[in-house]
Amino acid sequence: MRKILIVDDELYMRSILTKVIKSAGYDAVGAENGREAISLFQKLKPDIILLDYKLPDINGLDVLRKLKKIREDFNVIMLTAHGNVKDAVHAMKLGAFHYLTKPFDNEEIIIEINKAYENLSLTKENKVLKKQIKALSVKKSVIGESREFKKVLEQVEVVAQTGVTVLLEGETGTGKEVVANLIHKKSERPDGPFIAVDCGAVPETLFESELFGFEKGSFTGASKDRIGKFEQANNGTIFLDEINNLPLKLQAKLLRIIEEKILNKIGAETDVELDVRIIAASNRNLIEDVNEGNFRNDLFYRINEYRIEIPPLRERKDDISPLLQNFIAEFNLNCKKNVSGIEPGALKILTDHDWPGNIREFRNVVQRAVLTANKRIRIKDITISRNINNNKKNDTYILSEVKGDTERETIQKALNKTNGKKTDAAKILNISRRQLYRKLKKHELL
Repeated sequence: MRKILIVDDELYMRSILTKVIKSAGYDAVGAENGREAISLFQKLKPDIILLDYKLPDINGLDVLRKLKKIREDFNVIMLTAHGNVKDAVHAMKLGAFHYLTKPFDNEEIIIEINKAYENLSLTKENKVLKKQIKALSVKKSVIGESREFKKVLEQVEVVAQTGVTVLLEGETGTGKEVVANLIHKKSERPDGPFIAVDCGAVPETLFESELFGFEKGSFTGASKDRIGKFEQANNGTIFLDEINNLPLKLQAKLLRIIEEKILNKIGAETDVELDVRIIAASNRNLIEDVNEGNFRNDLFYRINEYRIEIPPLRERKDDISPLLQNFIAEFNLNCKKNVSGIEPGALKILTDHDWPGNIREFRNVVQRAVLTANKRIRIKDITISRNINNNKKNDTYILSEVKGDTERETIQKALNKTNGKKTDAAKILNISRRQLYRKLKKHELL
């Protein structure tokens, strides 16, 4: 039987409402204060709550906030005295379904309860539809038929619903964020937020406020509260891409979040409880950073509870064709084109290329080809950047293998090759931009 919780400190009001609600075919239970209401809510799991604004211990708005933190699948009808309509409207902004002003007649309360149940039913139907749509979008977003990529998908299935911290390793452009999003959508929290953070793109001076947030007035320029990425991801998943760029000071803070599930915002007097799944990613071997003292050993083992290595596109050539068809369909739609396929010679060029930029580079090449092609993609529509060497090993300097003056010469060689572009030089050196800047400073190359 559908259960309704009545929260009012007046025994007479609880008795009248119980009688009216039971006569309409519902079950009803009463609570005389906020604490009892929260206890009964957790025990009985009612669908509808009639909640008085004024209670002897906790006011109705605070009760509503606490209940919404416990679960979301219920409706609240606020009961308020005449003159407190503003408070009731405030409650609706916090998630209440409706409000009734005392005194109200029996028919009015039953009408509102029926509406609240109809709304719950529609909400549940919408959630089912959203899950079905998400399932379709997941299927479309993850493209791969190769044995190597199927192994990745098998690992995703193993880990998705476990809740453990996942480390994704793979070269830049291999689709680590797509895989992270897939894990999130297949997890037990698919309706929660998915927040992606590129740790390599955040300036070191802004890292702490960007990730963890701050309170108004906590430092000069903090004119209002800022909710950090971790708090935005509460009850969902945060994806920390290129986590090797995270400064050591903040690595300690991240470790505390993982171990204690609490967040200490800058300037905050109390900690924020967090329920966030962490998926981290790196385009380099983090063990090397640990050995060099640039990454905490204890944090590495906490984020490496389950590791998935995403192979580069040159090792999964069987995925070229399905990826191509997917991108052609996408760019036909976005660019108002009608490209139907690709000539064999053009396909051979795409298949033979080593794709050092992986799927990101491949996608850009296909986009340009679709834009210039008529009915089919021809050889002349394929434009692959000539400054990218197909042999990745010949274009990469392994800095970990050189020291001292030799290291300085190697960095200078990379800068010369990229005309001083530090981002490109860091890619050639197979290190992060942050690590490159440290080495430039060390060797007085800035």
